[in-house]
Amino acid sequence: MTWKKLLLPLVLLSASLTSTIAADRPNILFIFTDDHAPHAIGAYQGWLQSVNPTPNIDNLAAQGMLFENSFCTNSICGPSRAVIQTGKHSHKNGFMNNGNSFDWNQQTFPKLLQKAGYQTAIYGKSHLKGKPQGYDDWAVLPGQGLYYNPDFITPDGKKRVEGYCTDVVTDMAIEWLKEGREGEKPFMLMVQHKAPHRNWMPALRHLHLYDDVEIPEPATLFDKWEDNSPAARYQELEIDGHMDINYDLFLDLTADFDQPATQKRQDRSAWNNMKRMSEEQMKTWRDAYGPKDEAFHKANLTGKDLVRWKYQRYAKNYLRCVKGVDESVGTLMDTLKDLGLDENTVVIYSSDQGFYIGDHGWYDKRWMYEESLKMPLIVKWPGVASPGAKNTDLVQNLDYASTFLDMAGAEIPEDIQGKSIVPLLKGEGDGNFRDAIYYHYYEYPSVHMVPRHYGIRTDRYKLMHFYQFDEWEFYDLQEDPDELTNMYHAADQDLIAEMKKKLEDIRKHYDDDSDVTPFPMEKQKEFWPNDR
Repeated sequence: MTWKKLLLPLVLLSASLTSTIAADRPNILFIFTDDHAPHAIGAYQGWLQSVNPTPNIDNLAAQGMLFENSFCTNSICGPSRAVIQTGKHSHKNGFMNNGNSFDWNQQTFPKLLQKAGYQTAIYGKSHLKGKPQGYDDWAVLPGQGLYYNPDFITPDGKKRVEGYCTDVVTDMAIEWLKEGREGEKPFMLMVQHKAPHRNWMPALRHLHLYDDVEIPEPATLFDKWEDNSPAARYQELEIDGHMDINYDLFLDLTADFDQPATQKRQDRSAWNNMKRMSEEQMKTWRDAYGPKDEAFHKANLTGKDLVRWKYQRYAKNYLRCVKGVDESVGTLMDTLKDLGLDENTVVIYSSDQGFYIGDHGWYDKRWMYEESLKMPLIVKWPGVASPGAKNTDLVQNLDYASTFLDMAGAEIPEDIQGKSIVPLLKGEGDGNFRDAIYYHYYEYPSVHMVPRHYGIRTDRYKLMHFYQFDEWEFYDLQEDPDELTNMYHAADQDLIAEMKKKLEDIRKHYDDDSDVTPFPMEKQKEFWPNDR
């Protein structure tokens, strides 16, 4: 018998062990977007489903599990990402609002995955400031980043890449999958898109998408927030009163870059991005929007007709940005298949929070109301998660770090506050995963002027406290899913007391000792003069 024949059983055994290890330690592709509301995903069957916004993401859901009750802990970009990195609430990871800087020296799940033998990479939006740690390769947008010809911060310094941001990030990820990986080593790849964040600038190929379509209006487009606390009336995120027709909706910016902003806290990112467009890109924009602008001026709209026009312009641009993301998902899925990685790669699709697409007359996020609290979560795990399955357990972005570590067979540190959803993906849940979620928003006074608040949500009820003004709201989501009727004073007070007790208990459970002292009355009157 030759030495080659003697070694053959060992070679076969080694191959078998490698296959077993690979099956037990899947690759992880985490596709993460910004401000993509679940109701702008067809698989979630919201009121935007009729325009078929996301066929590729819907296909992903058909191959995996869709979580119907997926929530964030703090509905704003940077803090949501910090929670995902650490598996800890904002008050624990130190990143409570977008003005903070993330401490990259702290424990994060990518670092723990590296220790467990995973190769890690991140491309796209980080929004945590500083250079990412825990990644073998990375290229991230500075701050919010730009849609066209964006800059990236890399280990070799800043570089500008020509093209559309969603496409550029996708190309970076594909290049890494094809050329940057280390053989059979398991990987965790984060593809972090800027889209569909404000200002909603679509790819050139999508500028005419939906031109001949009337986007359905949300039932609450003309909500007047009459039964909410004053917080809902003193915000600055109304399509009617706060969405800038030039800066947010590009009216006349295709011809004139000297329009004055109507808002003191105006987002000028689209303005700045247009100034660095190539001549060809700018010409395509002008050709697309110029005739639409001319038609708008001729119509001379006012009142609700103007609001409806603004909503259509906004919603179409938002969904055009979503289309670019959906195409990216399809391209990434095809790449995994072409490389023979599709059967041993968990693919997760999520976004940092929900978003208002005209719901309650608003845009943006921040609130603990459902449209901004809910975030999409779809997981395809071949051989584990049943295709087309739907889960109704209360899960949060707090759970992602534990879940990724659990998928990798890595130890989950005791100080991580989230829970692994792997048992739910395996169909082993007993319906008692979590009886309530905790939420805390901190950024006030600031952009959009949504007051600080914390609260608790169960499968049926929600209690919120806008503590700077000592205002409470309570909703029965079963009877009032749109949260139009604040039942704090009208509901059974024993139920209110029970929910308050649950809220204090969950704050203690998560060790949230944040200062929730109300403003002095005189300071309250500065912000809400008519309600104090």
